[in-house]
Amino acid sequence: MVDQKVMLVTGSRKGIGRAIAEFFLQEGYIVVGCSREDSELRHSNYTHNLLDVSDEKSVKLLFKTIATEFGRLDFLINNAGIASMNHSLLTPIATVRKILDTNVVGCFLFSREAAKLMKKNNAGRIVNFATFAIPFKLEGEAIYAASKAAVITLTEILSREYAPLNINVNAVAPPAVKTDLVKNVETKKMDSLIQRQAIKRFGEPIDVISVIKFLISPDSEMVTGQTIYMGGL
Repeated sequence: MVDQKVMLVTGSRKGIGRAIAEFFLQEGYIVVGCSREDSELRHSNYTHNLLDVSDEKSVKLLFKTIATEFGRLDFLINNAGIASMNHSLLTPIATVRKILDTNVVGCFLFSREAAKLMKKNNAGRIVNFATFAIPFKLEGEAIYAASKAAVITLTEILSREYAPLNINVNAVAPPAVKTDLVKNVETKKMDSLIQRQAIKRFGEPIDVISVIKFLISPDSEMVTGQTIYMGGL
């Protein structure tokens, strides 16, 4: 078993996931990442895995590899997620299923398998990703918001189920951040969204990382089952 803390970050190829991986590598962690496509991130303490987060066989194999190579998992960051910003009348069922598989099934699978590994050391932290689209009831994001509402419910229930294992489960809902998730949204709509936030600016990856850093730190030992909405409702 390695002495360094081991973190698993889903969707680590780009955007916030990539920033999270890079930050905690600099902090001295061993980071395991995954996505559907290969990553350009290279570091002696980083390994990248190609998989679909909703594919149970692939997910189980990944956790078996982590257990074999490192003998532990301290932190899981369920960052992987996709969105489709279309009116419900224009959203095909294939898109609905893809969003639910990635955002809900993927979150559940990784949380379940992480808890199995974390309980061996009687400690662990899981951080899921929610969205401001839920409280803002954003038009055009019905399925995306619904999938993340399911993630919040998962967070709340898993926090109770995993508490006896000394595993905390929380969620962070980032403010609008300039990533691929919002790059195709028209500027007028994004500006309007920013004005609905209490803090009227785009978020930066480091803003999200700072919350994650707290949620996985010893200082948050009594914090579980919570969703932190950033930017202010």
